[in-house]
Parts: sequence; structure tokens; C-alpha cells
Amino acid sequence: MDRSFQEKTDKRELKIGVIGLGYVGLPLVMAFVDKGFPVTGFDIDVSKIEMLNKGQSYLKHIDDSAIAVLRDSTLFEPITDFDRIGEVDIIIICVPTPLTAHREPDLRFITKTAEAIAPRLRKDQLVTLESTTYPGTSEEVLLPILETSGLVCGKDFHLAYSPEREDPGNANFSTAQIPKVVGGHTAEACERATYLFGQVIAQAIPVSSLKTAEAVKLTENIFRSINIALVNELKMIYTKMGIDVWEVIDAAKTKPFGYMPFYPGPGLGGHCIPIDPFYLTWKAREFDTQTKFIEIAGEINTSMPNYVVQELMNALNDNGKALKTSRILIIGLAYKKDVGDYRESPSLKLLELLEDKVGRVDFHDPFIPELGDTREYKRFSGMKSVDLNAESVGSYDAVLIATDHSNIDYAALVRDAQLVVDTRNATKTVTEGREKIYKA
Repeated sequence: MDRSFQEKTDKRELKIGVIGLGYVGLPLVMAFVDKGFPVTGFDIDVSKIEMLNKGQSYLKHIDDSAIAVLRDSTLFEPITDFDRIGEVDIIIICVPTPLTAHREPDLRFITKTAEAIAPRLRKDQLVTLESTTYPGTSEEVLLPILETSGLVCGKDFHLAYSPEREDPGNANFSTAQIPKVVGGHTAEACERATYLFGQVIAQAIPVSSLKTAEAVKLTENIFRSINIALVNELKMIYTKMGIDVWEVIDAAKTKPFGYMPFYPGPGLGGHCIPIDPFYLTWKAREFDTQTKFIEIAGEINTSMPNYVVQELMNALNDNGKALKTSRILIIGLAYKKDVGDYRESPSLKLLELLEDKVGRVDFHDPFIPELGDTREYKRFSGMKSVDLNAESVGSYDAVLIATDHSNIDYAALVRDAQLVVDTRNATKTVTEGREKIYKA
């Protein structure tokens, strides 16, 4: 590794540029600033820049106080001016990688970012991509666009890939505590990125190539997707047999080896697990290879909202009520507990399915007071969370628990509700009124 790079890193003379100040980029900014690096944050969303300058957070799992500290630091500057990319030494790309309507990789955010960087790229800069994507993206998509600058990768500038491993709302693992995998286009690029991230992350783990690093991230999330699909399928089977899958899992996880607990739910959510497997499925076609296991898991997980609606109908029938005339309250629109992120949330699909089948459907989520605009569910934009109280809860024919937020009084919910359909085992400790609970 170039000695001057190491010296500048040690002296905190390298300027860091983070493009995309969302769930991945903002925590990374905070980690670098915390270790004394000057950071420029780039984002096209003017509202985010304005909130950061006011010391306000737009991410539910990051407090305003943390943003106020960041704002008051002389090391951080959030801007929308991409002309200033040439001022930084390190360019870290943290932009979304969604799927198209046909479940194919949508790399437009990466390509647009690369096109913005290319005319401003200068010699000796290190560009690293954090966005989850298929193996080959860095070299086949990002690199050629960057080289339209006239600079040559590996000679004039350096390219690395280091996938994000964020887990919003997880109090046990912050960005700085989660080991970071690093791959480079050249050995020099890998060494530079590994040394840099090693200054702010608990452990930086170099791998042999960009493709390997890209594959690591996909492997992590495909592993989760397949295992969640397995327990979802087991849930459906065991329910028919009259067996409580939650009790089965609790007993199975007492085995100290050879078993890892995963938990069923109403479907997959978030920006990673429902999406990432399809990136590999798409890329595998180029090599005339099928991904049967991955695709079957995807089918199971995607079908879960429909299964939940069917179980809700069964529960209502047992109570002598018809689904089409019932009022339903969904508890939790976030894709996971204790966060306000509803990207790809199965609760949105449940909302859509139920709106077409029931008399009325509302939601309550303490982290989402109002639904914003979403690509697939625009008709729910502006829909507001309803209050939880004895009168409101009792007015619904069924309460459907889709997300098990910690700050909800489930004992009171069961007490006040006519019927509770629990997809998350959130009511497991409730002792009174268990006859009202239907586990789906």
C-alpha cells in the first residue's frame, strides 16, 4: 500500500465523501466523523440536507440529539452540490438498488451516480460501492462509466466494493461494530479500502476480488431468505397439524449446535432480503444456471400475505363474521420491529389485499404516523396511523398483528379487542383473554 495514503489516513487528512445519506450512508458518516475524519455528505434530496443542517433526524432509529452533535461538528458538511466531488479523496457510494416491476436489477441509481462522478473524478481518488448488487456490477457497470473520465482504473484511480451490513434499530450492533468485507479491483485498491475502513470499523476483512465481496453480501441475505421461507412453510404445515410452530422453535433452539433459530411472519420486508436473492437469480441466467432453491424460497415468502389473509378469514368465520363486512386494524406497517422503515413491508401488501376484501381497514404504527408516497402503493399515501385505546380497538372486528413493536401493550390490546390474529407471536406472554388470540 502507498505509504502516503497510510500517513494521510493516520493523520485524518483524507477527506471522505459519502453519496446517499439514507439508512446506510448517514450511519457511515457518523462513524467516520466519530473517528475524526472530515466528511462531506452528498444527497439529491434537499429536505434531508435541510434537516441535517437543523440538527434533525429523518431516520426513526437515529435520535435528533445524535444529528445535533453531527451538525455542530466542524468535520461534517451535507450538500447537494456534486461539483464538489473533486474535493474529496474517498468517494463512498450508498444508493438504493431496487428491483424493476419484472423483478430484475434496477441499477439506475448506481449508473446516475457514476455518471455524476465521472466528469469530476480526479487522480488518486478511491471509489467504493456499498450498495447490494450482483457479482460483476462494480467491474461491468460502475468501472466503465468512471473511465469515461479519461482516467484508468487501477492506474489513475482506485475502485473497491464493501457491502453495507446495516441493521436499523439493532441496539447491539452499530455501524462501527459490524465487521466489514472489502474487495478491490486491484490489490492496491483492496489494501487502501481495508486500511481506511479499519480505522472506523471494528474489523475490515479483505477478500480476493470485487466479485467475491459482492457475492458475500448476497450470500448473507439469501441465507436468511431461504431459512425464513423454511419456517414459514413449517408454520403452515404445523398449523394444520395443530402444532404451535413458535413452541417448536423455542424448544429446537435449546440445542447448542447444528441449529439456528429463524422465525415466521407475514412475509419478507426491508430493502435487502426480499430483493437481493433476485439479483443473483437474474445474474445466474447469464451463466445458463438455474437457482431453484432461491426461487422456491422467494415464492413461499411472497405468498405469505395471502396466507395471512386466509387465516384472518378463518378466524373471523370462527367468530361468526364475514371478512367482506369486517373492520380490520393492522398493527405495524414497518417491515421489522422498532423501526419506521416500511420499504418492501409485507404489511403494505396486507393493506392492499384487505382493502379489496373487507369493509374497512386501518393501521396503527407508533413509528409511522403517516404513510408517504410508495412506488407500488401510491393509493395509501397520506393514510394516517389511528390511535390505540380501548374504544378504538374494540370497534374493530379483528386486530391483525403484522409487526411486533416493543412499545405496544399487547395485554391491553388483547383485553380490548374482539379478536386478535397474531402473525409474530407478540402475544406469547399475555395470560388473560387467550381465547381471543388466533396465531396465524
